[in-house]
Order: sequence, then C-alpha cells, then structure tokens
Amino acid sequence: MNLVSSHIPAGWAVALWLLLAGLFVVMWRQAAWRVLKAPGNLNVLLGATVALLGLWLIKAGVRPGLNIHLLGATALTLMFRPWFAILAMALVIAGLTVHNGQYAAYPANVLMMGVLPVSISWAIYRLVDRKLPNHVFIYIFLNCFFGAGITIALVGIASTLMAGALGIYSFNYLLENYLPFYLLMAWAEAFATGMVMTLLVVYKPEWVATFDDHRYLVSK
Repeated sequence: MNLVSSHIPAGWAVALWLLLAGLFVVMWRQAAWRVLKAPGNLNVLLGATVALLGLWLIKAGVRPGLNIHLLGATALTLMFRPWFAILAMALVIAGLTVHNGQYAAYPANVLMMGVLPVSISWAIYRLVDRKLPNHVFIYIFLNCFFGAGITIALVGIASTLMAGALGIYSFNYLLENYLPFYLLMAWAEAFATGMVMTLLVVYKPEWVATFDDHRYLVSK
C-alpha cells in the first residue's frame, strides 16, 4: 500500500505528522549514530536504501493507493537493527513521495510501510534470539525466511484494515482484490529475504548487525 494524499482525512493529517515527528525525535536520541562513523557503515546503509528504492519501483497497482511490491523491511532490520532500518525505509518513502507529490500521505506511509514491518521483524528476531538456540539455520529460516513472510502478511492485513476503516475502499473489494495478492507476496518476500541474507552472512557478515560469527558458527 502506498496511500495518496486524498486518502488521508483532514483530521488525521496533523496527528500523523506529529506522531511521525515524535518518532524521529526518539530516533535521534536512541539510535547509535556513532556506528555510522565506522569505515563503510554509512555507505552500506545508503547503498541498501538505494537498492530498496529500486525494488519498490517494481510494483503492481490494483487501484490508487493499493500498490503491491516487496518490502525488504526484514532484511534492513537484520542488517542495521530497528532505528536505522526505519531511517532507511523513511528515506525510501521520501524519495517516492518527492516523485509522486503525495506529501500529505508521507507520515501514514512511513508508519504503515516502514515502522510497522520493521517492528514486526524486530519482534520476531528478539523472540527467536531469546527462546531458541543460536544456530545459523535457525537464524536464516526463522529470522530471515519466516520473519519476512509473516511480516509482509501482517502488513497486508493491517493495510486492508486501515483502508477499509478510512473508507478508502470497501472491505469486500479489499478482501477480494487486494489482500489475497498481498498474502501471495509472502512467499516471494520470504524467498528473496532468505536468499539475500544467506549471501550476506556467508560473504559479508560484517554488514549484518544481528549476526555474530562466534555465536552462530564458531561456537558450534
């Protein structure tokens, strides 16, 4: 879902901008900005952001505001942890917003397509990290493959509920012509994320902040 400005009720616009501004303030205070000073880290973050922007441009449009595309949020969360993942998603959505001019819809899109999937991905990672053994296959299949699939499925459900609650489209239309296709994207999202993260933990583990060779490989 990529909401357009006409979909945002006037009473919601100010509240959404204030909520997003508050989130950015918390990000400014909580994010470990010092890690970007390490050689290459900023380049990796910006490179991943540009790559994700290109991925989001490959999309299918059902109706205005009902675009379907891969998210990439789980991969960013595992690579950079939540605050920098949200920052990257916000930059991607900002680029698309400048391109299409739907500025009033920016905070809603960031919250729905950025903050929500990153939060779900991080919650899955934290749950797996606490409850299950540290093993590379558990990391790949649960955090990357399963995590990405369940994340995009839940975002699709949340997007459907939001669009229906706002009266953008009827629930019947959304359940027949939008949600099923979004749920089908779960397999593609899971496969793509699992493949990319597998390559990264093998060849560039230093790019994956949540992966530690000693925990997942050496100690085994």
